[in-house]
Amino acid sequence: MRVIIDIGHPAHVHFFKNTIWNLEKKGHKVMVVSRDKDVVVELLNAYGIPHTVLTKVKRGKIHLVEEWFIREYKLLLISKKFDPDVLMGILSPTVAQIAWMLRKKSIIFNDTEHAVLAQKITYPFCNIICTPSCYLKDEGNKQIRYSGYHELAYLHPSYFTPRPEILKELGVEVGEPFTILRFISWGAHHDVGQHGIENKLALVQELEKLGKVFITSEGTLAEEFEKYRIRVASEKIHHLLHYATLYVGEGATMAVESAILGTPSIYVSTLAGTMGNFSELQEKYGLLFNYSSSEDALSKALELLKDPELKKKWGLKRAALLKDKIDVTGFMIKLIEDLPEKKSGISLRSVSDESYA
Repeated sequence: MRVIIDIGHPAHVHFFKNTIWNLEKKGHKVMVVSRDKDVVVELLNAYGIPHTVLTKVKRGKIHLVEEWFIREYKLLLISKKFDPDVLMGILSPTVAQIAWMLRKKSIIFNDTEHAVLAQKITYPFCNIICTPSCYLKDEGNKQIRYSGYHELAYLHPSYFTPRPEILKELGVEVGEPFTILRFISWGAHHDVGQHGIENKLALVQELEKLGKVFITSEGTLAEEFEKYRIRVASEKIHHLLHYATLYVGEGATMAVESAILGTPSIYVSTLAGTMGNFSELQEKYGLLFNYSSSEDALSKALELLKDPELKKKWGLKRAALLKDKIDVTGFMIKLIEDLPEKKSGISLRSVSDESYA
């Protein structure tokens, strides 16, 4: 098989990395194309994944449209030369549209229900839409639901083992209380009109009374927060999340990652409650809390930090979740390898969620 994988966000690097390595071990040819956004290039280089940068992200809607056309053109040229059997991406209109133009198969992954615009320009052109089983929308006969989350493609115990020695780079010991905060730039198309933590300084000052505070930020940090910045390599962040006492942030992906790792997670956003994975993690597993109010989020954070059995309780909740969920990387590999059997069109009867549970 010849596979093109589009990486447009740091989370996509983690999502696809084990699939890339496993496909290559099995003799398949994989080409990775990337977008220079946040720490995407840094992560790909750290993991030793060869890639071709198509574009660099710029602020503003005009630049977003311009970048889209450039990505389409460059991916078209690359695809004609590489001649893939399948193209893959996370809600990537570029992947779906180029695959459609070249009459190639495409697999699109998505767990973000409110990214409506991207869905409208992606779904009509792709062959398969893969979503978690808790995804709130019915996307029709192209949809495959699987019992998992994007984050389990790399945080499943089969692929992730926490390394306590990395804590030394933060200056903390195993068991020492600390909170990780995540601020985002709110620049994505589906973030328009939304907001997260409204009084960041007050939040930091209150949390600091109950342990050390560290901040990771998608955008530029204000001067008063610089002393809290996490200064470790980006590929090590999941080890820190595992050992953290608490996560509080505007970053959706990191909120889910923390919950899956057994760290109490508080997601602060006006988008709270609009995504199935967040609802399931809160209502079924009790691993995560969603708040649109910063005051409510702070109140819950202080309550949790005062519980001496907090991490033990969350470890038990995590075990219950892992018992219910599948190896998402294994699901992806089997799905890809099943595609050649479908010569004209793709029947989803043989690639249902039950095949991978």
